[in-house]
Amino acid sequence: MPKVNLGVLASGRGSNLQAIIDSIVAGRLDARIVVVVSDRKDAQALERASQNDIPHIHLSPKDYSGREAYDVAIVKIFQEYAIDLVILAGYMRIITPVLINPYRNRVINIHPSLLPSFPGLHAQRQALEHGVKVTGATVHFVEEQVDHGPIIIQAAVPVLEGDTEETLSARILEQEHRIYPQAIQWFAEGRLKVTGRRVIIEGGATYMSILSQPGMGTGGGGG
Repeated sequence: MPKVNLGVLASGRGSNLQAIIDSIVAGRLDARIVVVVSDRKDAQALERASQNDIPHIHLSPKDYSGREAYDVAIVKIFQEYAIDLVILAGYMRIITPVLINPYRNRVINIHPSLLPSFPGLHAQRQALEHGVKVTGATVHFVEEQVDHGPIIIQAAVPVLEGDTEETLSARILEQEHRIYPQAIQWFAEGRLKVTGRRVIIEGGATYMSILSQPGMGTGGGGG
């Protein structure tokens, strides 16, 4: 099976990028990362790409007249590298239809909550302030509305007594590193079919996995 070409957009430390790299190296993911693009010159994601001999580009937003012009430049890069799937890995810019339209249902993102709950920034803080008992992570296709696209896979994480934003974020991140490569693998296998708001995983799959915690059972795994 031909490997899927991934183009990664990242702004920060790139821990999800590293999880994807590790899954590829371990043979769990039939894909190749062919380019990493960052809007920040000091993004650790660029260093991770360099350490793994992945082409990487810093593209400064200051060099462009606006979001659309910036996304035009990204599309040109992705076309040059023959990208099949765009991965947002801690990318802190809102992407425009200029980028979404050429890659409709081929741009995916991960968000640290069980969408549609707590979209936007500081999702973990929002969960704690709201007093929920369970939150988690969501991989979804990207649409024009932020954190709104069809959901591919989710993992639930219980909120424990005494949790801080930092401790909750760390446990959610563990699940992000598990489900993001899984979602990409389903795409690589051609198993994802978008029907309206639903993503059908052909061949069957369990959507949600709940971490085992004292007093809680464990649900089926995401594969």
